[in-house]
Amino acid sequence: IQNTVFAFQTGHTTGPSLNNDKLYKFAYSAEVYVDRVKASLQKSAGYRISSGVDVNLLWRNPDNDDDQLIKIMIKDVQVENVNERPADKNIFKGKRTEKILGKEYLEALQRPIVLELVRGKVQTYYSYQNEPAFTQNIKRGLASLFQLQLHSGSTREVDVSGKCNTTYHVRQDQVTKIKDLDSCEMAKEGFTSHNPILDVSKKVTSATIYVLEDSFIKSIKAEENYVFLLNFRRKTGAKIVSKQRLELKSVQAGPGLIAGKQVASVIKTLDSSYVAMALEAEPVKSECKKCPSLSEHWKSIREHMHPEKLSKAEAAKSFLSFIKSIRKATKEEILQVIRSENKELLPQVVDAVTSAQTPESLEAMLEFLDFKDASTFVLQERFLYACGFATHPSEMLLKSLTDKFKGDIANEEIRETLVIVMGALIRKLCDRGGCKLPFVVEAKRLILNRLEKAKKDDNVRMYLLALKNALLPEAIPLLLKYTESEEGHISSLAATALQRYDPSFLTKEVKETMNRIYHQNRKVHEKTVRTTAAAIILNSNPSYMEVKNILLSIGELPMEMNKYMLSMIQDIIHFEMPSSKIVRKVLKDMRAHNYDRFAKMGSSSAYSGYMTRGPDVSSTYSLDILYSGSGILRRSNLNMHIFDRSAELHASQVVIEAQGLESIIAATPDEGEENLDSFAGMSAILFDVQLRPVTFFQGYGDLMSKMLSATGDPMNVVKGLILLTDYSQEIQLQAGPTAHAEFLGGLAIDISGGMEFSLWYRESKTNVKNRVAVFLAGNTEVDSFFVKTGMETTLEVETTLDFISTVQFSQYPFLVCMQMDRIESPFRRHVTKYESLPSGRRYTARRGKAVMLAGNEYPLHQENSNMCRRVFGAKSDSAGGWF
Repeated sequence: IQNTVFAFQTGHTTGPSLNNDKLYKFAYSAEVYVDRVKASLQKSAGYRISSGVDVNLLWRNPDNDDDQLIKIMIKDVQVENVNERPADKNIFKGKRTEKILGKEYLEALQRPIVLELVRGKVQTYYSYQNEPAFTQNIKRGLASLFQLQLHSGSTREVDVSGKCNTTYHVRQDQVTKIKDLDSCEMAKEGFTSHNPILDVSKKVTSATIYVLEDSFIKSIKAEENYVFLLNFRRKTGAKIVSKQRLELKSVQAGPGLIAGKQVASVIKTLDSSYVAMALEAEPVKSECKKCPSLSEHWKSIREHMHPEKLSKAEAAKSFLSFIKSIRKATKEEILQVIRSENKELLPQVVDAVTSAQTPESLEAMLEFLDFKDASTFVLQERFLYACGFATHPSEMLLKSLTDKFKGDIANEEIRETLVIVMGALIRKLCDRGGCKLPFVVEAKRLILNRLEKAKKDDNVRMYLLALKNALLPEAIPLLLKYTESEEGHISSLAATALQRYDPSFLTKEVKETMNRIYHQNRKVHEKTVRTTAAAIILNSNPSYMEVKNILLSIGELPMEMNKYMLSMIQDIIHFEMPSSKIVRKVLKDMRAHNYDRFAKMGSSSAYSGYMTRGPDVSSTYSLDILYSGSGILRRSNLNMHIFDRSAELHASQVVIEAQGLESIIAATPDEGEENLDSFAGMSAILFDVQLRPVTFFQGYGDLMSKMLSATGDPMNVVKGLILLTDYSQEIQLQAGPTAHAEFLGGLAIDISGGMEFSLWYRESKTNVKNRVAVFLAGNTEVDSFFVKTGMETTLEVETTLDFISTVQFSQYPFLVCMQMDRIESPFRRHVTKYESLPSGRRYTARRGKAVMLAGNEYPLHQENSNMCRRVFGAKSDSAGGWF
């Protein structure tokens, strides 16, 4: 120790110092491990490269002791399992290193490199040109270990990982180097999912400990850890650990120094083939030798993609594997598959090609689809929705859609879907800081300008739906105008668009307008708009007076609205919503809280509850139903939200709305609803994207013809395959190899809804069926050209959620029974660790678990349970059928 401290204080170098005419012989090993996050490394998949390393001093600058050239040579290379394995599970058993690595690679690996060290940092890295990138990176990983400073402090330095923030802690003969891997600048490919809840978290650490003797390296231990966790299920994840060790074994007599003043001349004398190169790793592209072509892959999974199988986990699994193949394919290969498929399976191909989100896949879709041709309506719609659900949309995608919108479109519904999806893409690009990109600015301007000029109701609706997705702060004044001045579903739509904004965007002006609408200060409004206005007020940090005025209004409202508002207030208290404190405070005032007000009859209701409460994420459902005084449904609204500590995702919303149906049962419409056109329809939000609403009927004539020809079949609202989790990261390990973490999550979904109406039995029934299957596949792999090692994780679940509401309006208050059921659902997970050689020799360790998740009837309020008993007790064999 005495020597070392002395060398530090009075030595002639500020970096490691080698003695002349000596050969330092080291033992070196580089190991990689891949496993589950909490697992010990003893059973991990992985491999070890070990070798001898000879180091000697070539030259020291006569004018500066701190500038030296050292030669590093790898020899006696061995490749083996990282953990002890029985012979039958050892893929390297009986194989010579030359056979495993290949002669060319082994020779390249054993060619020496030269480093110019200036004050302990690698000034220049010299090696031979035209060597395989992989062996070059292994040598760079070794060379980076020789970079060392002998005083504490932080710096930014370049090594195999790129340019990184690095901190040194020096005490006596030990130096600890901590590298902040998150700060490393290096060109890496990859992307993350749009919503944090569906994304993956990454944690990384890197530390190297040097032990010195006589101011040179006695031993080095380096370790870096990469941990990946699924945000919505943190039990599912993976880790990659990379370790390097270098130990001094002996010091022998070695070659003498080369004389010379300049580094360049010394290098030339040594070997004129040497060239200066970057120390940071170069990208390594691994070629797939036996991979099937895109059309071969499609043929192998095609049978799982039939429409009737779209709520099965196998469909979601095949969808994900197909996306991975499409991402490597050319435009021509993609078009070949699309053009050879029949119309039953084509929509699923369109889902996958669009979800791949490569420039080639987008070009293929735009070339294939002709928006001037109305006959391919289904494919155009599937393409557009897949664009709306894009996990990392590009500005080019939005530009392509904007161009299409300005061109000829044969089908009016496609035109509507197109602009609605543009709204969703604007929001996603803005969320990622792209609001000022030229094509985003152009698309925003187009929607806002066209809405201001729109005359026809249909056009107004289309641009309002686009704004409901885009959530632009600058659109709020326009939405306020439409909410207050229009009527029917236009004002209702503008109000629900405002309801989707974060409360922080809702200005004083918004709150004042909502209060005017709710209390009808300027004109009479219908119930759906008034209740939405109340919900906006109560959800955006309401004042004492705002809450008090709403409570005082209960009792003066139309009958069913009284009951609905009462339910809303009770739900805020029971579910501990943000405004529950202020509501409780107001309820202490007896004028606001009295029996007359709180004992109103009616069947409308609002209720929220938890579907799941977990350590990572929780999910809630809320169901509110508003009736007209005559017993006909005005609006039923079923929502599901998923949230964690910092993010929220509106997973789904299904709204069924009806209006102007009183004339059928000769009833009197409620105040403000005398002139409403007959209409019933359904609208859905899926993963934060508002979809184009579906109309059951519009106008009295349409209603009558549907009544006479009713089949009772539910209408399809959403059917298809959606990419939810889409995470891909390239990782440069400091030992040299490249690793890759990829998590893909897919959803196969089938939502249908219907509304039956029996005049004979004075009964109506709405039914929404949500059938879903989720499949998630994570693959974490270290890919060295001569061996692949990694771990695959899969999760799958299939489930069906039914929501049925039955209303009997033969008496008042009419009977309403709501049911929300989830069927028993299989849940399966598997973990597979593997090591494989290009020859096909493979080691696999697989673990799996399958459980049945019990079915569940979700509780709604007690009143509902009492009603259901009465409805099903009094139920005759009523004739089914629509209307």
